[in-house]
Amino acid sequence: MDDIDPQLLRILRAVADGGSITRAAAALGSSQPAVSQLLARAERRLGHTLVLRSGQDGRGGRGATLTDAGRVLADHALHVQAALTAAREDLDAVGGLTRGRVRLAGFPSASSALVPAVLARLASTAPGVTTSYVEVEPPEALDLLRSGEVDVALTFTYVGDEVGSAPDPGLVTRALGRDPLALVTPSGGSGTADAGVVDLASHRDARWIGGCPRCRGHLLASCATAGFTPDIVLETDNAAAVVGLVAAGLGVALLPRLALATTVIPADVRVDPVDDDLARRVEVVIARGAERVPSVRAALDAVRSAAHLLDGPLPG
Repeated sequence: MDDIDPQLLRILRAVADGGSITRAAAALGSSQPAVSQLLARAERRLGHTLVLRSGQDGRGGRGATLTDAGRVLADHALHVQAALTAAREDLDAVGGLTRGRVRLAGFPSASSALVPAVLARLASTAPGVTTSYVEVEPPEALDLLRSGEVDVALTFTYVGDEVGSAPDPGLVTRALGRDPLALVTPSGGSGTADAGVVDLASHRDARWIGGCPRCRGHLLASCATAGFTPDIVLETDNAAAVVGLVAAGLGVALLPRLALATTVIPADVRVDPVDDDLARRVEVVIARGAERVPSVRAALDAVRSAAHLLDGPLPG
């Protein structure tokens, strides 16, 4: 329809993400009056109220929320942007041109194992594609994807994460594989992994080291299932730091295999597998319709080629 333009969709998406017209304008590099005028013209033209203005929102701006009609249009913003990007790249490819850009986001333990393999594959198979990478936890990666600041997000989830949450209709999630967890403890001897699965309850009296908020929540839930509440006395997202703290006898920890794969395990630290049900799922997420973009397709192919790094043996 001629009366619905991509700029309107981007503005509505920005209002949804920012919660105010002022912040939406700032995110788009525009002024608040210009955005307000565009919205007013669009509402008159379409015959629908798209945005509801409210009072001060506590963050120095006037709050705004989308109506049902506004949300319907905002949900199409990422699809339209993906289609426009695909059209641009397809046009650039005419005559043998190879151009494009792909922006990736991923979680910390993917940065040292999965991401190098993905970027190396892209450099080999799509040398004309410009790549960038930002390291963030999964919730932030999805926010960046929704706002159009990245094109591909590597994330992880645990069993039960989906309970009580509705899937985002604007995003497509594809499973890559499993990332088993291991219990990391002081050993006083060999650092080789034990052949048997360790029961978390056997360390109910230990001091524990927690990680990111999602991992900490999973640790609490897992220990609750095992019948106890862990005494979390230290917290860090740095796997090497966790291993160092364990080696110093300051606690025990659950760490994913991806994090352990590139971490030096001292002789006085042991790594033992835990219940397979505690493994996390590693996933790749894109905006719906983004697979039409050649550079995003190349990135997805590169991600799939690196999936063999998942679900391997624990380091010993």
